[in-house]
Amino acid sequence: MTRTMLPGMVVVAAVLTAAAQARQLPTFQVDSTFFKPLPNNWVMGQGSAVAVDKHDHVWIFHRPRYVPANKTAAPPVLEFDATGKFLQGWGGPSDAYEWFDQEHGIYVDDKDHVWLTGSARPALAGSGDRVLRSDNMILEFTNKGKFVRQIGHRDQSTGNNDTKNVYSSTDLSVYPKTNEVFVADGYINRRVIVFDATTGAFKRMWGAFGNAPVDPPDMLKNARTPPRPRGTGPAGDAAAGGRGRGNQQAEAAGRGPEQFVGPVHSAKVSNDGFVYVADRGGNRLQVFTIDGTFVKQASLESPSGFALSSDPQQRFVYVAQYGISRIAVLDRQTLDLLYQFGMRSEEPGQFRGPHELSVDSKGNLYVAEVEPGNRVQKFVFKGLSATPPPAQTAAR
Repeated sequence: MTRTMLPGMVVVAAVLTAAAQARQLPTFQVDSTFFKPLPNNWVMGQGSAVAVDKHDHVWIFHRPRYVPANKTAAPPVLEFDATGKFLQGWGGPSDAYEWFDQEHGIYVDDKDHVWLTGSARPALAGSGDRVLRSDNMILEFTNKGKFVRQIGHRDQSTGNNDTKNVYSSTDLSVYPKTNEVFVADGYINRRVIVFDATTGAFKRMWGAFGNAPVDPPDMLKNARTPPRPRGTGPAGDAAAGGRGRGNQQAEAAGRGPEQFVGPVHSAKVSNDGFVYVADRGGNRLQVFTIDGTFVKQASLESPSGFALSSDPQQRFVYVAQYGISRIAVLDRQTLDLLYQFGMRSEEPGQFRGPHELSVDSKGNLYVAEVEPGNRVQKFVFKGLSATPPPAQTAAR
């Protein structure tokens, strides 16, 4: 695997299989000038998640608690138009709903409703985390910030069998064909849980390989233990932006554990009705039918957020490899790894903790980085290539 380490350039890893040479591969170039400055001297905290709506507006969900005290934190939900111009910001604590101790995931559905998840988990907090209570809920708003619905309640989860509350959920998506919300749940729970998108009623849930999700034997014990020092949590839960390498035992076993290792970090449904789930600690991406029947999996180091390409066939899966600060490009049908780009650097086009991804209708890719990256980057889709793309100079 070769790398070119020139400042300000996207680094591309070699294609891993000879068959990939004949495929059409998507190529990208970073646009470091896309996002326009925020008003009021606002500063963004950890860039937890990014979503693109049907208007190609870009939504960022960040963590204001981590903005330095001498700076003015922007509202947690930020909207930009298709040119990168800031449009609005909203969100935060209110008497109408329970707000998160740690903002995590964002999704905008086809009705322009904004769905949010939180991942606060005091039992597994690091020394630098600023969480006091558990995030056991999902919030839904209009795109103007009007509260619509809350599913679950703070500090109420009873574990993986709970059908009313989530526990430190990470990501979600809405599948319009069935009007259902698919939730990656998450750091404490290790499951996918599905709710009705209109009523919030529980529909079904499953764990790895479609198995019934099971609480780890020591889950309740761990819930009462003091916070862990940063970087000493479970496998795959290294310090934000660090080099967490997931569960090595899972790698050696081939198939891997029969339960998700966790965090179950992302869940998205393809146009043709398959549910893709990133098991970051298990170093695998699993695929299911919408009823939870296991289809197949791919081994991939530290998969965090991911996005399906915007072409009608959704030919590619773009995966944020959190622990090694790369983006992996996979063939969606075969799950073959086509190539990777990026390396750990603060330069434009590189990454420090890539966390969640989204794509717009033109195929452009957006990458949210948590600490220490604390940013969101846009990568312009440059078309398909018959050969692996060379290193690309960052657009200035």
